[in-house]
Amino acid sequence: MENYTYNSFTLQLEGLNVSKDAFYPVFLLLFFSYLFILIVNIGIALLVCFDKNLHQPMYLLFCNLPLSDLLGNSILIPRILVDMLRPPPERLISYYECVVQAFITHTIGTTAHTVLMIMAFDRYVAICNPLHYSALMTNKMVIKLTVFAWGVAFVLVGILLGLTIRLSRCRTMIMNPFCDNVSLFKLSCESVFINNLYGLTFTVVLFIASIGSMVLTYTKITITVVCLTSKNKSLNRKALKTCSTHLVVYMILLLSAMTVIALHRFPQASETKKFVGVLYHIIPGSLNPIVYGIQSKEIQKFLLKFFESKKILPS
Repeated sequence: MENYTYNSFTLQLEGLNVSKDAFYPVFLLLFFSYLFILIVNIGIALLVCFDKNLHQPMYLLFCNLPLSDLLGNSILIPRILVDMLRPPPERLISYYECVVQAFITHTIGTTAHTVLMIMAFDRYVAICNPLHYSALMTNKMVIKLTVFAWGVAFVLVGILLGLTIRLSRCRTMIMNPFCDNVSLFKLSCESVFINNLYGLTFTVVLFIASIGSMVLTYTKITITVVCLTSKNKSLNRKALKTCSTHLVVYMILLLSAMTVIALHRFPQASETKKFVGVLYHIIPGSLNPIVYGIQSKEIQKFLLKFFESKKILPS
């Protein structure tokens, strides 16, 4: 018979159930992944901030992704690592901390999609309407679009968590390594129909808007490139260079999210689902700066100058 504790403000995280043989490999993987995320994302954010050559709308918009990856992974990974060192009964978290953690994780995921949609629009204007690009994508416009991306995420996720907070709780076990909306409303013994309905609608609308904007903008970009390639052969190379980077980053996010959603259909794969849920935050945070670093000539030039100056200084 299940024990019930009503409206307790102390919750217990199930955490990652790792065998003794796999404990050190998993712990070290998460630890060094987090260090790598810190270094590369802070590095690329500072690089865009201080290098005037990178003060372009594309890079300024991209800066939202390293910032969201840093925030999300800093909220989750250190906590998961500490819980791995604790016995299961001591993996406790306060209800308010759990709600904040869930809010941040859902917000950064939503923000990543909205930012990438805006970046798709930026690429469309740059390639299809180059004469109007500088007039449209001003610094003020970049700030407005950034505020819009984060504002939409705050409102939508605020409603999502607001519907969950209203529920009374009769359980205390979070069946996950970290807090999210589903784990929180599963603590309730009340009807969660509205929560499921809004959560499903929220997810479907976000994915339709995200995928739809990518298909629409890149279809128009492709048509423009095909029509003008005969007149300006350099346009095709420029389009492929800037768009391929954006598409790779988007596909990393989309595939990570789709994998997590698909695993919800397989309750028997609960441990795999938990580990993939952690990787959903680690993989984009690790790969996004690398993808932009490899593709961007401006970032490559800066790094070359930086390392050349380091070689000259000792002599």
